[in-house]
Amino acid sequence: MAQASAAARAPETGVFDAVVVGAGFAGLYMLHRLRGLGFTARVYEAGGGVGGTWYWNRYPGARCDVESLQYSFSFSEELDQDWNWSEKYSPQPEILAYANHVADRFDLRSQIVFDTRVTAATFNEDTDSWLIETDRGDRVTAKFCIMAVGCLSAPNRPAFPGMDDFRGPIYHTGEWPHEGVDFTGLRVGVIGTGSSAIQSIPIIAQQASQLTVFQRTATWSVPAWNEALSAEYLKEAKAHYPELRAKARARPTGFYFPFNLQPALEANEEQRRQQYEAAWQRGGLPFLGAYGDLLFEKSANDTIAEFARQKIRSIVKDPATAELLCPQNVFGCKRLCVDTNYFETYNLPHVKLVDVSRTPIQRFTRDGIVVDGTEYKVDAIVSATGFAAMTGSFDRIGITGRGGRTLAEKWRAGPRAYLGLASEGFPNLFMITGPGSPSVLASMIQAIEQHVDWLADCLGHMRDIGAGSIEPLQADEDAWMAHVNDVSTVSLRSTCSSWYVGTNIAGRPRVFMPYIGGFPVYVQKCNEVMNNAYEGFVLKGARLGNTPPQVHFTERWHVPLDIEVISPAAVAAKRVPVV
Repeated sequence: MAQASAAARAPETGVFDAVVVGAGFAGLYMLHRLRGLGFTARVYEAGGGVGGTWYWNRYPGARCDVESLQYSFSFSEELDQDWNWSEKYSPQPEILAYANHVADRFDLRSQIVFDTRVTAATFNEDTDSWLIETDRGDRVTAKFCIMAVGCLSAPNRPAFPGMDDFRGPIYHTGEWPHEGVDFTGLRVGVIGTGSSAIQSIPIIAQQASQLTVFQRTATWSVPAWNEALSAEYLKEAKAHYPELRAKARARPTGFYFPFNLQPALEANEEQRRQQYEAAWQRGGLPFLGAYGDLLFEKSANDTIAEFARQKIRSIVKDPATAELLCPQNVFGCKRLCVDTNYFETYNLPHVKLVDVSRTPIQRFTRDGIVVDGTEYKVDAIVSATGFAAMTGSFDRIGITGRGGRTLAEKWRAGPRAYLGLASEGFPNLFMITGPGSPSVLASMIQAIEQHVDWLADCLGHMRDIGAGSIEPLQADEDAWMAHVNDVSTVSLRSTCSSWYVGTNIAGRPRVFMPYIGGFPVYVQKCNEVMNNAYEGFVLKGARLGNTPPQVHFTERWHVPLDIEVISPAAVAAKRVPVV
């Protein structure tokens, strides 16, 4: 699992306008905007290249669950026209190639330092600046510190007893060997049945002589029906790209798909069956758009859940295995998975499902994994155990703000941030898609772009008025977090254990971290804050006074709510459909 060692270099010192932590899509776009403002910037990246999540997640079958044409940057129409996606759902190598294309096309590499992990960021109250330190001995100063660390980038590695005794390799899907892994002829054990497992299990099963899957919680998944994109399709799509982008920005998820606002409970059983079947045949995340009340009314959700269970039972031939694979929680309560032949894989004679919900994994041995007194012999283990979502990457960095208070101390009971952008007590520290923003409940790249554009206008405004620092006010941060929590209870998503609330990590506080109220509703709030001279923030040291800013980059995010999907009544009731 080890990567190639980093090239030796001397530690650097220096002063920058901004330091960006991470060179995934967020870090790349932030750097692009900083350069456009004429700011000096340095980006530190722990990996050996750009791409973030898509640099590390190279497990078999890894691909995006948002359609390629929308899982891409929208800030450059030329970039839209230049790049050609080969499939409906992009595979990891192609997404990584796209990230590299962006880095090269906009000449971003010269300001990125790779193979370097930021270990500490300390605020200096005398100079209103940050001291950033790395594991390579770098010590640089910047007025602004911008965390582009990603929501799913800190692997969760449960410490099973006896792990050191196992003589074979143990892989984590979030840190896959770059040279790949050949499982041909091996007995393989996969722990977990979340998204990475659902994507990788069908591929691993094609190679392994025996595959044993250890499942704690059954996962809802719908078929992707992935396919190649023809030249004719791409030509037509590109001809209407601006309209597609505009539609996407107005949608609760930040990406566009057909949505049926009708309540499921107003249809009869046969109508629902036909609607669900049509949505199943389209596949993907839009399956949850079959009706408008599926994540708000338990009785409505029960109808789509039972339809999906019947699909699983019709695919998986062994009744006992089929029942184990049928989730019993709310449909879509956790992030809905999208698969290619996942359930079909359990019909293969060399694939076995082991239930560890009631009798957890006891220990690893020299030759395998023990559950309920039975040892399952394996030659290699794949840990598909997910991530310390939303805050895990912050936990890796010693972030110290005003008065010596650390971010870890402030967030001990759960993350707190105003708009998911900044946290009281930490001036000039920004987060891209941080907790309290739509982030993982929206199309990530659109969520990233909106945050970066907002920050770019903010930093430009601070320079225009000569402000030394910006920081949220405690009362406004508290009010926003109360709103995030309040809105989360409206959706059925708040009713189950998931990584949205940190339940996949022992000892983590149980807090619903992303903003579930819908992407355009959130964007509207951000726009209001900016237009009201950064309401909820305090700007210090301004020469010209805090006036409303000159808006440049955020203009394209001023879009009306999509009435086709979000009726005024739905907004009033806080019933915003989410996928």
